[in-house]
Amino acid sequence: MNAQVAVLSPNVPAMYELHFSVPMAGAVLCSLNTRHDAAMVSTLLKHSGAKVLFVESSLLDVARADANNIAVDESSATGLPVIITISNEGDYIDSTYTDYESLMREAPSKFDIRWPRNELDPIALSYTSGTTARPKGVIHSHRGAYLNTIATVLTYNITAMPTYLWTVPMFHANGWNLPWGIAMQGGTNVCLRRSTAKVIFNSISQHKVTHMGGAPTVLNMIVNAAAGDRKPLPVIVHIMTGGAPPPPSILYGIEELGFIVYQMYGLTETGPSTINTWMPEWDTLPMEDIARLKARQGFHHHVGIQDIDVKSPTTMESLPHDGQTIGEVMFRGNTVMSGYYKDINATKESMVQGWLHTGDLAVRHPDGCIQLKDRVKDIIISGGENISSIEVEAVLFSHPAVLEAAVVARPDDHWGETPCAFIKLKTNVTATEIEIINFCREKLPHYMAPKTVVFANLPKSSTGKTQKFILREKARAMGSLDKT
Repeated sequence: MNAQVAVLSPNVPAMYELHFSVPMAGAVLCSLNTRHDAAMVSTLLKHSGAKVLFVESSLLDVARADANNIAVDESSATGLPVIITISNEGDYIDSTYTDYESLMREAPSKFDIRWPRNELDPIALSYTSGTTARPKGVIHSHRGAYLNTIATVLTYNITAMPTYLWTVPMFHANGWNLPWGIAMQGGTNVCLRRSTAKVIFNSISQHKVTHMGGAPTVLNMIVNAAAGDRKPLPVIVHIMTGGAPPPPSILYGIEELGFIVYQMYGLTETGPSTINTWMPEWDTLPMEDIARLKARQGFHHHVGIQDIDVKSPTTMESLPHDGQTIGEVMFRGNTVMSGYYKDINATKESMVQGWLHTGDLAVRHPDGCIQLKDRVKDIIISGGENISSIEVEAVLFSHPAVLEAAVVARPDDHWGETPCAFIKLKTNVTATEIEIINFCREKLPHYMAPKTVVFANLPKSSTGKTQKFILREKARAMGSLDKT
């Protein structure tokens, strides 16, 4: 693979520029999660073999500690990467390292772009959001990135001259391909180092933002923003969401504020790959029903993705389009990753008969629409019945006191497993465990209702996903629950 250039930075202009300059130099962009500690950054730099590390000034301490980790590791064959700092106005510039802006000023005025020799050459190395193990390095080709960029622009309705608000981290799956997509449409980028509801509303108001993206947690933050933090939308804002199935109540709430929501689905290995397309027959439905239908993951886009299917992982046969039979979502097509870097075995395990196994369980409705039910590892099996944590969470989010919710399995000597809900309540609102359980029992079969409710802050990844592996560990540590 071509030389790798790593970058550790929040959403600042230089981060955006590197999505173009690195490939134009014939190198491969390797964007690292800004929430990684020095030990993980060191591990990923050694795995990637990056020769250069661009690091934003607020993360320089992580880079220094990382350099020390590499220096004392005698097994490292790559040596220390050259560190180039990205300093923002007013920040201290450490003269020990080359400064990004100085590098730009001193660069030759004429430079010949190093075009890929083959469209399947790699353009980016993106690491998955690993939990207990080292993240896997996903290789994306120039062809895949090009096709997925066009697909995202088309399905997301990004017209000419948009103004895009960067709430999605650019290090996450190349910012859903939109660094390239916004440039393709001649757009303006509004970069945010970190997002709060107040900052989002202020940015939309000041810059007349037309498009933005965010995980369902970002939508939740907007819907539940304090009255003093909100501002009227000066224009219609198109917001793309993905990363986790959004609760219908959140979709309903954000569209009430005037946003138009595009429900997408994909993985680091595929990029955004499905769109929940509006159906004419929805026009006359109540908003609650529309929100429920829009929470589905939809249909595959028609640029690059050849097919998406719900299959039996054992027989590889397509399952009925009945909205009930659960199988595994699988992809194939030109926008699917080229493979995992330096991991042939993982690549072979994930790609069977040309299909990428996602690990996501779903049903397919009679109209062909995909609807996620759970991750394979998140499904709860209680008394022989499969319980979708997503369905239970959707009910919990509809409770007026609930701000955030996540459901995992808790061991049970009688049932095997029972649903355990971790809940964060809204500010100045109270609720009890029995109130939450009874609320769910009114809306779900009793076996699906949580048997345990824990009130706590939910651990999040850098992209806003709830880290269920941490909650599963907490639930296991609680031991068996046997309440019949």
